[in-house]
Formats: sequence, C-alpha cells, structure tokens
Amino acid sequence: MSLMDFVKAAKANIKEVSPEQLQQMNETAQDLLILDVREASEHEQGHIKGAMLVPRGILEASADPQYPKHVPALSAARQRPVAIYCATGGRSALAANTLQMMGFSDVVSVEGGFVRWSQENRPIEKEARYI
Repeated sequence: MSLMDFVKAAKANIKEVSPEQLQQMNETAQDLLILDVREASEHEQGHIKGAMLVPRGILEASADPQYPKHVPALSAARQRPVAIYCATGGRSALAANTLQMMGFSDVVSVEGGFVRWSQENRPIEKEARYI
C-alpha cells in the first residue's frame, strides 16, 4: 500500500471542507479548534489565523488524555468542532481520520490545505501559536 492509498482511504472516512467553508466556520463557531498538523518550520512561515500547531507526528500522544504529556487543549476537545489542515490536505486527512478513531465527534479536514488557503488570499498570520 502506498501513502496515497492511505490518504485516499482516510478521505473516504472523513468530511472535508473548502477554505471558504473553514473561514465561515471560524467566523461563526465560538469553540472551533483549528489545528495545523504541519511541522514547526512550516507553521512559522505562516498559518491560518488562530491555528494551533500540533505536528502530525505527535498528534495521537497530544490527543490522548491518558498520555502523560498530552495537550489539554486538544485532548479535551472531543466534543468541539475541530478543523485540521496541512500543506495540501494529505496529512490533515490522515489526522482527521485518526482523531475520529480516537473518539472526536466533529472533525473536518481542509481541502487543499494551507497552499489553497494562501492561493485564495485568505487571512494568515506569522506569529507562532503552539499548544
């Protein structure tokens, strides 16, 4: 199985939203958690306004309240809406699928990721926000 096979399988199990839909969600949902699952170096170069960084490689540990070094802002968000993005949508699809398997009830992945968000001239910020 290839990486793209894993991504395709994940996308079959998750909901994706467009950058426009995410921007609307961000303006209307008071408890929306936006996760950037890219690496810190990518996040620092620019990210969706209000997004918090949780790199894909530490997502499961960060989301598991039983793990000693979990991230409370994420592990307590099982009933909150969570929108996830990466550079182009692959890592975020895998992450959304994983969070759903971990019991998160309202998770979406952003189609086209940060690349598409930027191409559509949507608001970005450069100040890093770590959970």
